[in-house]
Amino acid sequence: MIIQKTENSRISTFDPNNFSFGNTFIDHMIICEYEDGKWGDVKLVPYGPLMFTPAMMGVNYGQACFEGMKAYKDKDGQVFLFRPEKNFERINKSAARLAMPEVTEEMFLDGLKALVDLDRGWIPSGEGMSLYIRPLIFATEEALKARVSNKYMFAIVATPAKSYYTDPVSVKISDHYSRAASGGVGSAKAAGNYAASFYPTQLAMEEGYEQIIWTDDATHEYFEESGTMNVFVRINDTIYTPPTSEKILDGVTRDSFIQLAKRRGIEVKVEPISVKAVVEAQKNGTLKEVWGVGTAVVTTVFQALGYNGDKLQLPVLSDDESFAATLKNDLVNIQTNVAEDTFGWRVMVEKNVLETV
Repeated sequence: MIIQKTENSRISTFDPNNFSFGNTFIDHMIICEYEDGKWGDVKLVPYGPLMFTPAMMGVNYGQACFEGMKAYKDKDGQVFLFRPEKNFERINKSAARLAMPEVTEEMFLDGLKALVDLDRGWIPSGEGMSLYIRPLIFATEEALKARVSNKYMFAIVATPAKSYYTDPVSVKISDHYSRAASGGVGSAKAAGNYAASFYPTQLAMEEGYEQIIWTDDATHEYFEESGTMNVFVRINDTIYTPPTSEKILDGVTRDSFIQLAKRRGIEVKVEPISVKAVVEAQKNGTLKEVWGVGTAVVTTVFQALGYNGDKLQLPVLSDDESFAATLKNDLVNIQTNVAEDTFGWRVMVEKNVLETV
């Protein structure tokens, strides 16, 4: 690894009590370039702009994917990652689907730990606080040709994070737009998936909703995801979540919630969720909760579902009554080293990692 530390740290300008998610970046970043059929040296360098032109193929043809993950600081100042091997596996799955070169475990995990260790001072402490980390791969060749690029960049950047949504939100059940289609790239964290979601989400917001529950492209009769999250539904005391597929992202938080629920003895059914069944459950009083999960948000509880012009209200539950709140608490306690990690999910970032890479 080639290391170039900044001589002008910006950490003194960072106020952990006054910042917005996604707009403040730590002092350093990881970059690595792919050319002539191989990856070059991993570089840890000061965060800043890179030299590209509008003819960059990633901009023109969409070969770009990314991951979302977090680092957490406990009360003693120790720093932990959460299931980073899952993000490593998934970024390569995304890269393969977009015909991009896969990264090595050494590039991803060693680069990640070195970056987080060097800039551990940027990780805010306290409830809901973390460092959001964005590994990404994108095509960099300068060529206006609709083909696979010959040049790529792997990078890791990071931004301090706090709670994404603090209040329950209203979501519209989509009856026209879909996030992904069969045979498409829904199971990859492709940048274009998010671009395509913005317009329908904007339309939903104009109707008074914060997000969309995406439904299947063929019939719009089944839940798939919600916004940028996996979706869970609780009917009586059973949790339902759609199975992952080529249209549904294999979320790390989703998998963690399923395992945590099973540990508590809560019944979890991984099966298709019909819009009709959810609407009927809301009307007969058996629909207890609907929520989304993801790295950035952890958990977002829904207060109402928009369907066929109606806004269907959901019960208001206390944290003790809510499965969503209970499982979120279980997850966060593991992530922040408050609770014992019986799953082996928590990975400590040792100090002075750079001396060993």
